[in-house]
Amino acid sequence: MAASMLVQRTAALCGTFKGISVSKAVRPVNSHYGFMLQTACYNPRPLRLELRGPYIPDKDSIKTPEWQKTARYDRKLFGRYGSASHIDPASLWPSHGELEKIIAEEKQWHPPLEVMLKNIEAKEKEKTEKRLAKEKLIAANMAKMPKMIEDWRREKRETKRKLKEEKAQKAKLLAEARERFGYTMDPRSPKFLEMVAEIEKEEKKKKKLLKRRVKEEQVAAPPVAQS
Repeated sequence: MAASMLVQRTAALCGTFKGISVSKAVRPVNSHYGFMLQTACYNPRPLRLELRGPYIPDKDSIKTPEWQKTARYDRKLFGRYGSASHIDPASLWPSHGELEKIIAEEKQWHPPLEVMLKNIEAKEKEKTEKRLAKEKLIAANMAKMPKMIEDWRREKRETKRKLKEEKAQKAKLLAEARERFGYTMDPRSPKFLEMVAEIEKEEKKKKKLLKRRVKEEQVAAPPVAQS
């Protein structure tokens, strides 16, 4: 009963405020009654929808979006409305270029079973060849391993021997310098380096004289009689 009376009063108020402008009739009211009044007096504009047939865009109109003028959209319209779309099915078939592109993509991404089996066989063959080559290289290196170890040990012994000789030679030179000059010298001093150069020069001279003497003795020696 209270609800029917409220509806009757609302209708009467709407009839009373029909001639008044919207700005005066509908005011922002915080009360529940004001909200119901605004809702009851709301009169929306009717939607202008064309529901009598399918929507076919006008391709000659500048208002039509470009994506609605494409062949892809035509295929979509024909798939949805059929002959009602007034689209020639022959125009929906892909061109020669598009067809070749589709065939190439199918061959690349969806090859036949025989091609797939051949590709798998080729990959397995390549994998086996790489594995055999790697095993062959490992076997060849393992065969060279004893000689490589022996060469490494010989080089290590030679390096150790050279370091020992250099150390002994350095100690000998320092002792000779101390004996010649009467005090211990810095091996980096110019005086010490000058003495070393002089000693090396004398050593080369002695080696040269020794070599010449050996050669002269060989020339002066009588030839050995052959039996």
